[in-house]
Amino acid sequence: MNHRPGHTGAHLSSPARRPPQLVCPAGSLRALQMAVEAGADAVYLGLKDATNARNFAGLNFDDAQVGEGIRYAHARGREVLMAVNTFADARDPTPWWQAVDRAAALGADVLIAADVAVMAYAREHHPGLRLHLSVQASATTWEAIEFYRQRYGIRRAVLPRVLTLAQVQHIAAHTQAEIEVFGFGSLCVMVEGRCALSSYVTGQSPNTAGVCSPPSHVRWIESPAGVEARLGDVLIDRYAPDEARGYPTLCKGRFLVDGERDYAIEEPTSLNTLAILPQLVEAGVAAIKIEGRQRSPAYVAEVTRVWRSAIDQAAAAASRYAVQPGWTAQLSRWAEGQQQTLGAYERAWR
Repeated sequence: MNHRPGHTGAHLSSPARRPPQLVCPAGSLRALQMAVEAGADAVYLGLKDATNARNFAGLNFDDAQVGEGIRYAHARGREVLMAVNTFADARDPTPWWQAVDRAAALGADVLIAADVAVMAYAREHHPGLRLHLSVQASATTWEAIEFYRQRYGIRRAVLPRVLTLAQVQHIAAHTQAEIEVFGFGSLCVMVEGRCALSSYVTGQSPNTAGVCSPPSHVRWIESPAGVEARLGDVLIDRYAPDEARGYPTLCKGRFLVDGERDYAIEEPTSLNTLAILPQLVEAGVAAIKIEGRQRSPAYVAEVTRVWRSAIDQAAAAASRYAVQPGWTAQLSRWAEGQQQTLGAYERAWR
């Protein structure tokens, strides 16, 4: 199979870097097709159940759609990565084993997993299936990634969005696994795979049920003070009649702290790493991931086109690379809260 140029081999330590693979989201078959047409090297998807961390109604794939998507992508030389990236239920892990079997049987190129039990099952029963460590595993050191590589044979690790550029560079330089980082999309301010906020309020965790702020618990209530957004009985935000409303999540709600109402943890914003793309390439990052399986096919297509252009420009002439105003304008249309940030990359977090 002839894939688009991308860093899909072993970790490189030489100065000559291959351009990172562009990995794009597919919450539907249409989104998958549009991502491929817009220039994605690979797409990632999940099944219509709790085995993947974007288990929302109306999203994801059944077996027939996975098969059609894989055929479509492979015919155009692209890869399909299947996310089985929630943690298996200890009372009955059968659905997770079956999801791994389905990924292998349907011809997925990669299994993205977080649970060591899922990885162990995949390695034992489907040794030819390439394993990537999900961001849900929350591996933030090269030692942790090397453990997963040596014990379970993972070939790539997706880093959480809480690391500085120096930390990413250090990890990439010290592990034999490939490194994948998020390039654009909703910014998760928690340590992914460890967040218990939704579970605390609703009893459903994104780490096991695949849902952050489950729709069944989201309530919009008209009140004299404005429109209230609640998760269960917890008031997350209150909006004026003409104010734009975001999907209510606890980490991005506005709360009273010392008498001041504001975003207590993080305000709605999207991560955008176009400005540091050359540094990520130089660090040896193997793949740039676009977040957004819950977003529209139009979002997927436009964001993919921007990043395809950026990666191609950086690969052709890194010394002359510059973020184009048109790229910024296009991405601004899709940014959460119409704001963009470098997130932890520009903060002195340790």
